[in-house]
Amino acid sequence: MSARDEVLQRIRTALGDGRAPSAEISRDYRLAGAYDAGDTPDALVAKLVDRLEDYKASVRRCGPDDVAATVSAALDSGLGGGWEPSSVLAAPGVPAGWRPDGVADDPGGEAVALAERAASLVGVAVAIAETGTLVLDGSPVSGRRALSLLPDCLVCVVTADQVVRGVPESLGRLDPLAPLTMISGPSATSDIELQRVEGVHGPRTLLVVLVG
Repeated sequence: MSARDEVLQRIRTALGDGRAPSAEISRDYRLAGAYDAGDTPDALVAKLVDRLEDYKASVRRCGPDDVAATVSAALDSGLGGGWEPSSVLAAPGVPAGWRPDGVADDPGGEAVALAERAASLVGVAVAIAETGTLVLDGSPVSGRRALSLLPDCLVCVVTADQVVRGVPESLGRLDPLAPLTMISGPSATSDIELQRVEGVHGPRTLLVVLVG
C-alpha cells in the first residue's frame, strides 16, 4: 500500500459508513459571558472604544444622521486630506446615508485591483467589546473579504446595537458558514526583537465610525 492509499484508507475509516452518529451531541458549552451589573449597553460601547483605541484604531462617534459626514472626516484624518471619492470603494450593501458623495460600490472583478484604492468602507456584523474585535461576515454590507484586506485604509461603521460583551455572544449572532473576518486593530506584526510593523497582512489604518 502506498502512502496515498494509507491516508485515504484512514480517511474512510474515520468517516465510517456514513450513518449519522447515534449519540446526541452535547450542547452544554457556554453561550454567553458572565455579565457584571455594570455591563450596560453604554458601558459595553465605552469598553469597545477603549479596546479599539488601545489597538491604535481611530474611533469617531456620531448620530444616525451624521454618518456620511463623520466617515468623510475620518478619511480626511486617515488619508491626510485631499482624498478623491473615486479612490474609495464601499461594500455594495453600505447604505447611501453612510457614504460621502462620490463613493461608489465595489465593482467586483480581480481582487488585486483593490490594492490600488486608497480606502474601503464597510459595515460590520457584530462588534465584541471585551476583545475590541470587529467581525465582517461577507454579507452585502460587509462586502467580500478582499475589500477589507487590500486597500491601505479601512473604514468600519458600527451601530451601538451591534456591540456585545464577549465572543460567545458574538457567535450567537453569526452564521457559522459565513466567511468571517475578525479585525482587532490595524494589521500588524512584530519580529523576534518585538519591532512592530504595521500594514503587513492588511490595512495599516483602521478608522471606526460608531453610530449611536
